[in-house]
Amino acid sequence: MDRLPHTGVSTTSPSDLSPSRAPLTTVAVVGLGTMGTGIAEILARAGREVIGIDVSEGACRRAVTALEVATARAVHRERITERERAGILGRFRVSTDLRAAADAELVIEVVPEDYDTKHEVFAELDTVISPTAIVATGTNALSVTRLAAESAHPERVLGLHFFNPAPAMKLVEIVSSVLTAPAAVEAVTALARDLGKEPVALGDRPGFVADGLLFGYLNQAAAMYEAKYAAREDIDAAMRLGCGLPMGPLALLDLIGIDTARTVLEAMYAASGDRLHAPAPILGQLSEAGLTGRKAGRGFYTYEAPGSAAVVPDAATAEVRHSTEEARPVRAVGVAGSGTMASGIAEVFAKAGLEVVLAGRTLEKAERAKARIGKSLERSVSKGRMTKQAREQALERITAADALDAFAEVDLAVEAVAEDLVVKQQLFKVLDKVCKPGAVLATTTSSLPVVACARATSRPQDVVGLHFFNPAPAMKLVEVVRTVLTADDVRATAHAVCAAVGKHPVDCGDRAGFIVNALLFPYLNNAVKMVQEHYATPDAIDAAMKLGGGYPMGPFELLDVVGLDVSLAIERVLHREFREPGLAPAPLLEHLVAAGCLGRKTGRGFREYAKV
Repeated sequence: MDRLPHTGVSTTSPSDLSPSRAPLTTVAVVGLGTMGTGIAEILARAGREVIGIDVSEGACRRAVTALEVATARAVHRERITERERAGILGRFRVSTDLRAAADAELVIEVVPEDYDTKHEVFAELDTVISPTAIVATGTNALSVTRLAAESAHPERVLGLHFFNPAPAMKLVEIVSSVLTAPAAVEAVTALARDLGKEPVALGDRPGFVADGLLFGYLNQAAAMYEAKYAAREDIDAAMRLGCGLPMGPLALLDLIGIDTARTVLEAMYAASGDRLHAPAPILGQLSEAGLTGRKAGRGFYTYEAPGSAAVVPDAATAEVRHSTEEARPVRAVGVAGSGTMASGIAEVFAKAGLEVVLAGRTLEKAERAKARIGKSLERSVSKGRMTKQAREQALERITAADALDAFAEVDLAVEAVAEDLVVKQQLFKVLDKVCKPGAVLATTTSSLPVVACARATSRPQDVVGLHFFNPAPAMKLVEVVRTVLTADDVRATAHAVCAAVGKHPVDCGDRAGFIVNALLFPYLNNAVKMVQEHYATPDAIDAAMKLGGGYPMGPFELLDVVGLDVSLAIERVLHREFREPGLAPAPLLEHLVAAGCLGRKTGRGFREYAKV
């Protein structure tokens, strides 16, 4: 794992905090909430003597019970023996008195995210523990440096940020202030590895890497919902299905705690001054009302009971139900284009039993696109996903054409040509002339205004956006983009078609980025800024987001796959539309594109790739 150079200074001698001393064998965990209890479990399982401390006797009892239940479950699953379980339970003791930490070689503080509370704990620890004991704060929002500076021994203070649930999540962020002794960092890093975690060493800034990127994204999702741009279920489904994330952003905010998210964002905004980090007003409103998410039984969603993960219907649930009763019948579809996206969309329609006309600029290009579909379907046959007969029937439904005149009888015309507004507008002028009255006209644009395509026709009410994701046969999501002119039955038709071909439609308005790109690309841009500012390396950031956030790919892996030029173009569109300074593309991204380093397709982007 990459590690940044240590820039701290130490006021102790090397022998005081020597990394060569015996491993940290006795650890105190101060604060026995969900996180503290999880950390205590990890430590006890790894053979450490663990002292759990909390001012609440109830919290102490719950922590003991939680460890008993977790270890019993592990025995039942044959992951540990009864003897090992007894050893784990015997290594864990609890107390309501902070003086119980006197013999600890490491103290991990995970009390609530409140500076005064943490400062009080640190001040008392200074009078209790050995001067050579290491003190780690579990904060992800407050300044580690400030806590260290006010400690009697600032050289021993660092940040140790586990992710929830601590026993399952691999990432641990180890945060140094400018005062932290290198030996303290080395000792805690060695402990983290011994616990089976992946440590990433970082400097002190609010949110560090994972939360620093994650909470900006969550904040923008909250603002998107507050603006009534899209329903909460659609925002969450879009990010799960479009980006492969384990949870949607609003459901994740409910899990984290809306009050906690607001605290982290306040700290990030105070440090960055970036308006994208200024907490969306709805976060404050929900927090003040006590609607803090799952723990309260209600946040963006409503739950069966406080602490429950089961979502129950509420007044907002009905808003996301999309009626298809008004839908126009669709039996034949025209797909304009011969590239990867066009052939993928044509394949989707043909497999669902619709007649498809695939029109390229030349018949040769259209035939090549059909051949590409044939190879894709053959792969499905070889993997047992469809029969040879079904493959042949799907191919028979596709007619290759070299002119849009072939769309005369289609019920739905889908444009999937180059992402150039002039080209698309010219195509829509032709579709307006050749398609029959009542046919729905759709664009697959991911960044251009749908209404600009609609205005190129004499029937803008019939135009809608159908943003498929690549590869279209595999990706379930389709963003249904309605302009201010789109008719109700056209939107209903778009939803009905998506359902017929096995896709999940989400509704959104006609603005740059729609849902997915508007939330994804600012996150990617902020990751580039972290590298540009020498805060962390691409490897460290990718690891943090995969291990700490559950992302299928790190931001730099994704940027290199998407293409840095494509990413830059989308970020420029977002910046131009929303005029937010924080959305301005990172200069490092612009420099790489100017140098021709566009990612995998050129063999070099943020990383270098072997030429195929």
